[in-house]
Amino acid sequence: MKYLTPIVSCIVLLGLSACSSQPKVKYNGANLVQKKCASCHNLAMPPKTYEDEKAPPMMAVAFHVKDFMKVKTPSDKKPKFIAFFQDFVLHPSKEKSFCDEESLKSYGLMPSQKGKVTEAELAAIATYVYDYYDQNKFLKQMQKKAKFDALPKGEQLATANGCFNCHDKVKPKTGPSFRAIAQKEDNEIKKVIKEGSKGTWKEFEKAMMPPFKKINDADIETLIAWIKTL
Repeated sequence: MKYLTPIVSCIVLLGLSACSSQPKVKYNGANLVQKKCASCHNLAMPPKTYEDEKAPPMMAVAFHVKDFMKVKTPSDKKPKFIAFFQDFVLHPSKEKSFCDEESLKSYGLMPSQKGKVTEAELAAIATYVYDYYDQNKFLKQMQKKAKFDALPKGEQLATANGCFNCHDKVKPKTGPSFRAIAQKEDNEIKKVIKEGSKGTWKEFEKAMMPPFKKINDADIETLIAWIKTL
């Protein structure tokens, strides 16, 4: 028996070592939100409006819980948010909810998701929701959107289609400036946008303009009209 004791101890230690060396599962919060939450919650930021919403937008959920959740220190907010998220999704109740009465009447109480999502998955989802739906990030997005909305329609199209990656308004870049392009005939500009070109512009012989076939004719006309103003 004296000889067996060290052997048994080694076997136990090896077993424990093997268990501890197994890699922990890493959950992707962004993917889980899409898979587990998107069927009911609007995930866009800012949220898009649509009829017959099953649940409040996820941004509204995140902002509301962050605003009304009481914590002793700012560092407590995220772990408490995650813990609340885990508990409420599995064991929802009106007493736990931060929703106002009107929202509860409109959407109803969230049904328990027990058996559909695990606590570990919920931790990953809550972490992603807390980090992604950030009020400072939202403010910057709104400022960026307001700046974009203030642009002329043609400049919006140029921005959205990546035209400024190769072209500047007044200075040559990878391709000629829009001011130089404005000197061309409308039909020529339209053809290049739709079909692309290479080696046809002096000083830019090596540059290739890819075709933009997805831009419809009406938007091309709007884009050309804006280019002509330059």
